[in-house]
Amino acid sequence: MNINIYIEEAAQVSISFMIGAILGIEREFRSKPAGFRTMILICVGSCLYTILSQELGGAASTDRVASNIVTGIGFIGAGVIFKEGISVNGLTTAALIWVTAALGMAVGYKNYPIAIVVTIIVVVVLFILEPVQRYIIKFHKVKDYRIRFAENGSEFKKDLAVFVKNNNLTFRPMKVIKENGDAIYIYRISSPKRNYDVVNQFLLDHKEVKSFDV
Repeated sequence: MNINIYIEEAAQVSISFMIGAILGIEREFRSKPAGFRTMILICVGSCLYTILSQELGGAASTDRVASNIVTGIGFIGAGVIFKEGISVNGLTTAALIWVTAALGMAVGYKNYPIAIVVTIIVVVVLFILEPVQRYIIKFHKVKDYRIRFAENGSEFKKDLAVFVKNNNLTFRPMKVIKENGDAIYIYRISSPKRNYDVVNQFLLDHKEVKSFDV
């Protein structure tokens, strides 16, 4: 093989290393499960598989290798998604893993312009749009509460109806679950003024409430 080909492939892997490092810095800064080194390895690995698929199998098998990379990355992405209470965390990290692998593949196919453009877009989404997201969340007027009771919470239901009426709130029961002898109710509570501190305090003070998640 021509030495120039080796140099070009080394450059491709180096570019994928830099892209993975740029994207991994943000995840590492926020202490996410897939951080700096993980993103580098995902981007470099996807780039390497793409290069090898072109050398070993030719044009006929590159699409199969690409599809297998996507499948494998899906398993990694699923591993960073976890449920905490009634909230689901890790979706952004899983999406970033998926995009990072795609960027590595783009570099492996020598499609540098699209790799650069998408990297810039991802950096903007991660670093610049995060404050915009926080601003949008401020206008969120609905929250789901997962409330655990030692018994059936019959007294709580009456107190909640009075509480929401006095505080200009609305609520809707979403689901009832029995877990380890405790009753768990999921309520969707809406506050036009986004005053959820009074809701939290009400739940903390109520004698029938064992615990709650938001």
